[in-house]
Amino acid sequence: QVQLVESGGGLVQAGGSLRLSCAASGSFKSIANMAWYRQAPGKQRELVAVISAEGNTHYADSVKDRFTISRDNSKNAMCVLQMNSLKPEDTGVYSCNFRIYADGFYPIDYWGQGTQVTVSS
Repeated sequence: QVQLVESGGGLVQAGGSLRLSCAASGSFKSIANMAWYRQAPGKQRELVAVISAEGNTHYADSVKDRFTISRDNSKNAMCVLQMNSLKPEDTGVYSCNFRIYADGFYPIDYWGQGTQVTVSS
């Protein structure tokens, strides 16, 4: 059974930095995309950043030049979201999403448990 475990998050003042990590455990063949999503109160969940297996990245316009996504493709696959120059509007629950080739031919999306990020003004 594949599981994603997140760490990081918390409360920070505007302008500060936080680092989120997401690690996959269990048995799987490979991981395609790794991504971070966030959901602010009263808003829909939105894609923050995604990184492909080849290392290609894409960011939401609102976080470009402030956030950096990276990945480790070793056995203990991990994805890190480094968040700098945080703004109050970055507040929300951040969840990681890995597209994983486990036992079958088609990949399955797995989600972390979510971690709260609160940026105070």
